[in-house]
Amino acid sequence: MENTIEKKAFVESAFKAGAHYGYARTRRHPSVKPYIFGAKNNTEIIDLEKSFDLFETAMAFVRKLGSEGKQIVFVGNKTEAKQIVHEGAAKIGMPVTLDRWIGGTLTNFPEIKKRIARLEDLRQKRATGALNVYTKKERINFDKDIAKLERFFGGMTELKGLPAAMFVVDPRKEHTALREALRMNVPVIALAGSDCDITLLTYPLVANDAARSSITFVVNEIVRAYEEGKRMIPTVENTVPPSAIV
Repeated sequence: MENTIEKKAFVESAFKAGAHYGYARTRRHPSVKPYIFGAKNNTEIIDLEKSFDLFETAMAFVRKLGSEGKQIVFVGNKTEAKQIVHEGAAKIGMPVTLDRWIGGTLTNFPEIKKRIARLEDLRQKRATGALNVYTKKERINFDKDIAKLERFFGGMTELKGLPAAMFVVDPRKEHTALREALRMNVPVIALAGSDCDITLLTYPLVANDAARSSITFVVNEIVRAYEEGKRMIPTVENTVPPSAIV
């Protein structure tokens, strides 16, 4: 009964967010067919009751990551998703792409790490006034370097190694990031519209990946699940056996 109530609440919230809208039938990827309820005005309708099962599995995985304090790198650079994805990542302190996915972020991380270290070094030197010893022209060049590094790596400064997972909005668009994750065996959680190949995804979330309201709904679910997982981390007080308390 509890699961039925939970499913009903999910379907109602997802429907209100417009998560049930897919693309035209001509754009549908064959792998998504089991999750299509029907069509209206040439727009396919996603079966949210079936999507609920996908969400349940994915959110259980996200809660586990939260309980272990592991990292999820957030990727969502299309116009509709960018701000929503950035805000979601910031809420739980996760690395995020700020402009576009940089090739080699996962497959050549040692080199990417050097660029991140360069950004952090320049940030610190500018904040402490250490760059003031340089000429005005040199400081302008440093500012340009910082701006460029911020654009590409500013959201990745917390990424210290391969993430435990990747969350993607529209894996069809973010194919470079997806390809790197697959190559490095990084599990992929993805909000995938009806035009995506969900067989490539570890945890597909079949729903509308084009509307801001739907993207917000899914990102909020990811954030909520991770925060629930974090609350499962034992506190110091809870790890001390009663016999050790004087």
